[in-house]
Amino acid sequence: MNTAYTGNKVQLSFWQIWNMCFGFFGIQFGWSLQMGNMSAIYEFLGATPEQIPGLWLAAPMTGLLVQPIVGYFSDRTWHPKLGRRRPFFLVGAILSSALLFVMPNAGSIWIAAGVLWVLDSSINVTMEPFRAFVADNLDEKQRSRGFAMQSMFIGLASFIAGYLPMVLVNWFDVSREKTNGSIPQNILLSFYIGGVVFLVSVLYTVFKSKEYPPSETASNAAENKTGIIKEIIDSLIHMPVQMKRLALVNFITWPGLFLMWFYYSTGVASQLFHGDPLTNSDTYTMGLEHANTTSAILNLVTFGFSFSLPFLVGKLGKKLTHTACLLIGGLGLISVYYVQQPNLLYVSMGLVGIAWASILSMPYSMLSSFIPVQKMGIYMGIFNFFIVLPEILASIFFGKIMSTYLHNDRLMAVQIGGFLLVLAGIVCAIIIKEEKIKE
Repeated sequence: MNTAYTGNKVQLSFWQIWNMCFGFFGIQFGWSLQMGNMSAIYEFLGATPEQIPGLWLAAPMTGLLVQPIVGYFSDRTWHPKLGRRRPFFLVGAILSSALLFVMPNAGSIWIAAGVLWVLDSSINVTMEPFRAFVADNLDEKQRSRGFAMQSMFIGLASFIAGYLPMVLVNWFDVSREKTNGSIPQNILLSFYIGGVVFLVSVLYTVFKSKEYPPSETASNAAENKTGIIKEIIDSLIHMPVQMKRLALVNFITWPGLFLMWFYYSTGVASQLFHGDPLTNSDTYTMGLEHANTTSAILNLVTFGFSFSLPFLVGKLGKKLTHTACLLIGGLGLISVYYVQQPNLLYVSMGLVGIAWASILSMPYSMLSSFIPVQKMGIYMGIFNFFIVLPEILASIFFGKIMSTYLHNDRLMAVQIGGFLLVLAGIVCAIIIKEEKIKE
């Protein structure tokens, strides 16, 4: 890939695809530590259940603002050694790694929320170009394999990150006692390890991968002086039809996932283990560890199931594969509410792992064929709107729903998330078109 791109992409080997996707292992390692522990960190610092959605608002707001901007600039970047997307990988990884060391040392709820805001911005700087990176370097035949490889690394990293706090206790005698009266020591050390893994993994991809130099079309786009705001608005107005359909599916899918991330771990700790973060913190922490290990199984299933996705796509097509996975995952989340024995959560979350593998790959694989190559980055960033907008709505309004209608029943919120995944699967089956459309 040392010559200018002329429209015919070289078929990459397994290990070349491995190298270009490996950075996602580190990104997801840090992301999983955040997703699995931020609600608990907030509650350790004194937050109430109805406050949790609002405190998570930083994550979707940064995605809404940062990803299309990063996509816009990465489409117009070319560094002679680092290429188009890799400069963003590098900068984002350095910032994210540093902030993973800062996060568990936050001394108050609002400091933690502020650090989360900056951390999410940094992770988004790294993560957004990775989706475009796969579409840049792989042709249509290999994109499903590339996005499935990303899902595989995401599942593996999430599995390890989920087990890490318990492994530190059981294998290395790290204490569950609170550090400085706030965060348990095993969670603190897990974040430190995550910061190192994040940086090393992304550096591996930066130095072991290459990119196609800009084509004539991409060079012309880079010279286009259209302002960033105008460019984003124009791209939104002229979204391909398939992208609009996929956006609706994502808009329904992701609130279900956010409700799981908001409340699954703390729901298990408080409602199944009957712990309390302030008065019975050891039992509560044990509940969190069990929830994280079941989430780790979710991600182990994601890791294994990702290998079967290209085969299923060959048999069923992308649409039906994604539909089936969403339905299975939705049933898994719904079942959480009815579990009485904590170990049965491994089954429930394993079903969610099947959906997660597809959510991380199939929408992007279905989308990439419909996006102009010179606008791959900005459209991947705009596609993220339909992930973060529902999270913003959930963050703003679901706290009131929790206190008024659900009476702070965390696992009921998780069940609602399952119904949303089922609805997304039904909508996907009805509106998504399998064939490439002449726009």
